[in-house]
Amino acid sequence: MSFVSTSTGSFFNRALAQMGELRGRIERNRTQIATGLRLERGSDDPAAAAQLRSVARAEALARVEGDNAARFAQDLGAASEELTAVIGLLQRARELAVQAANDPAGEDGRQAIAFELAQLSEELFSRANGTTLTGEPLFAGLSSDPAFVRDALGNVTYIGTATSGAVPVAPGTAIERGLPGSEVFEFDLGGTPSSAFAVLGGLAAALAGGAPDPAAAANAALEGLDAALDTASRAQTILGTRMAWVDQVQQQQADRGVVLAERRSRFGDTDIADTIARLQQSLTALEASQAAFARVSSLSLFDALR
Repeated sequence: MSFVSTSTGSFFNRALAQMGELRGRIERNRTQIATGLRLERGSDDPAAAAQLRSVARAEALARVEGDNAARFAQDLGAASEELTAVIGLLQRARELAVQAANDPAGEDGRQAIAFELAQLSEELFSRANGTTLTGEPLFAGLSSDPAFVRDALGNVTYIGTATSGAVPVAPGTAIERGLPGSEVFEFDLGGTPSSAFAVLGGLAAALAGGAPDPAAAANAALEGLDAALDTASRAQTILGTRMAWVDQVQQQQADRGVVLAERRSRFGDTDIADTIARLQQSLTALEASQAAFARVSSLSLFDALR
């Protein structure tokens, strides 16, 4: 035999519990609409909360990789600009060498060419020690010191590292951050180590009076200038390839960001239309419950049953 309580206390408790639950739903719906977030706490939907934590970790890693790629692209761009200028000045040095080798300009003319070559050599040294926007050397490899130093005799030496190190820019992908100066400005000339600095400096000195036959010295310097141009051009090609690679990686990062944002929205964002419908439903149910409670509690039989 079943027993149904008709006491006033039970009635009030049931009615208040029902209306309290409806008010809780209404507040949750209103909060979800206001914040745009479906979950207030992980216990609301543990499976969705786990998915959101996974997305958050992936987004944090993506931000780091994105920052690396952006900084890397910026550094590569700066290095490429320096190399463009280096190639331009080496081409000018070659023009001067051809002029000195073929034009009987006399002593004054050779001195003028020697002076311009000395200026080009100074600019080359400055470009080789170029830095990023944050002050890091572009061609020193992993070193934070200048890539090249010059001694009292004018000899230029590379003091950076032999490698540049790799930067992670995507899952499983790391790209060399630059080129060491030894691969940009140094080369072998007839089996003998040489550099763009040595070729320009030697030619300027020869034309300034350091060689018995300045024209022959200028003609001989052409081989070294061609080698310097080839080395710098090859380095610029490598940097251009890496820049294209970084562009592709950044596009992939953007696509991956869209996918992650869609996952985050699917598991964590409020479905506004559905939530508004559920809010209206709860408001209607609360209004009906309050009206029913008022009517039932005012009945004389209800009073008699106290």
